[in-house]
Amino acid sequence: MNKRIQNGFTLIELVVVVTILAILAAFAVPRFVSLEGQARLASTQALAGSVRSGAALAHAMWVSQSDPASTSVIMEGQPITMAFGYPDASAIENTLIEYTGFKLATAGASAVFTKESPAGQPIPNCFVTYTPPVAANQAPQIVATTGGC
Repeated sequence: MNKRIQNGFTLIELVVVVTILAILAAFAVPRFVSLEGQARLASTQALAGSVRSGAALAHAMWVSQSDPASTSVIMEGQPITMAFGYPDASAIENTLIEYTGFKLATAGASAVFTKESPAGQPIPNCFVTYTPPVAANQAPQIVATTGGC
């Protein structure tokens, strides 16, 4: 009896497998490419929420002191300079535990947290702006600009 043992794959089988992999890659690659932009958008929105929480916590501490003339509070051992009961632009970073991936700059009376690329370059139109109140009984303005994220 002469039995022939077949080793390997036929050309047709290899072509079918390569075609299936190409079709899967055509659908998968665009989805993975858009994840980076979605991650930048989510981190920018998360930082805006953290800035809101930090400002609200500092305001609550200021209110609890029962001294409306007070111009600062202490949070986690850090002095927070207040403006009309909320942190001023130079002190808002002290209310945050972390803002990795963002670069802080003060622009006038506002603090601007700009999202950076992995290479350390600023990403245009992807930032959070904190502007303290300009009068009593007003809240600070916290704006997340996500057009370039």
